[in-house]
Amino acid sequence: MSRLEVDILIVGAGPVGLYGAYYTGVRGLSVAVLDSLSQVGGQVTAMYPEKDIFDVAALPVVTGRDLIAGLVAQAGQYDPTYLLGQEAQDLSRRTGPDGRELLVVTTSSGTEVTCGAVVVTGGIGSFTPRPLPAGEEFLGRGLEYFVSAKDAYVGQDVVVVGGGDSAIDWCLMLEPVAASVTLVHRRTAFRAHAASLERVRASGVEILTNAELVALEGGDRVEKARVDVRGEQAPLTLACQQVVAALGFTANLGPLREWGVELHDNRHLVVDSTMQTSVAGVFAAGDITDYRGKVRLISVGFGEVATAVNNAAVHLDPLAQLFPGHSTDQHSTDRHSTDRLRAVPA
Repeated sequence: MSRLEVDILIVGAGPVGLYGAYYTGVRGLSVAVLDSLSQVGGQVTAMYPEKDIFDVAALPVVTGRDLIAGLVAQAGQYDPTYLLGQEAQDLSRRTGPDGRELLVVTTSSGTEVTCGAVVVTGGIGSFTPRPLPAGEEFLGRGLEYFVSAKDAYVGQDVVVVGGGDSAIDWCLMLEPVAASVTLVHRRTAFRAHAASLERVRASGVEILTNAELVALEGGDRVEKARVDVRGEQAPLTLACQQVVAALGFTANLGPLREWGVELHDNRHLVVDSTMQTSVAGVFAAGDITDYRGKVRLISVGFGEVATAVNNAAVHLDPLAQLFPGHSTDQHSTDRHSTDRLRAVPA
């Protein structure tokens, strides 16, 4: 078992967790960032690295990939330790040499992290895409659940399945580079943002509603998709080399359920105005949290994690000031270097 001692452990290496790592450094505290994925960035890296994001302050538009790169560089000024490919499991307590109560988090790989406070920024927890009922055998051979890069879709005939934000976003992302994009949705109503849907309607994307993809055909890779359209006597046959199934995903809090934290709807961590959960020393920020008036946006999560980290700093030292000072008061000898990032392998 490997052991690590830090002031704050952040559980979740998505945008909010990375910004939390930066703010922990601003407070002069050591930090480790734990994530079950093998790379930083959370859902942004896994699901939409090429997606344009429009609601980050001071950035009129930024791709998911560039947003994560910027957050990593920002946090890298303060030398966080990354524990990737590991899941937070058991939470226990022990008394430190100075009499303070410390938290001990054991990970799925056996790493034991001792810290003064935990900040959970796990988004929706671990997530698994909902499978496409037809054509699962083509997964990785033309069928994908996430678009990690646009290059594979250049000049291809693409079928996107789904009616939510991800499906619409991927249509908008791929339409300029693909030979054709067809959107297949089983209903007439969409769950996606209305403005994004209007952009798709005004684009060259063909939209099939009241439709269901019932089969994929091909040899080594997908070559055709068969789609049942309500009211049509026979299925449509669409030539395609790429299929993106955006059917949503199932989320799981996993072992966090066993930490004794109060939950809302059995999936969100209830926090107070300091972003502390019902368990002393355990804070949370981002989409995983819940309170009256909660708005689940990246921009909101950034503010929440700054609040959580600053209150965690006071939890560690009750004599510390809650206000961290202005960023212009901070000094770093190497503000733009990411060379000092340390990763502890799973």
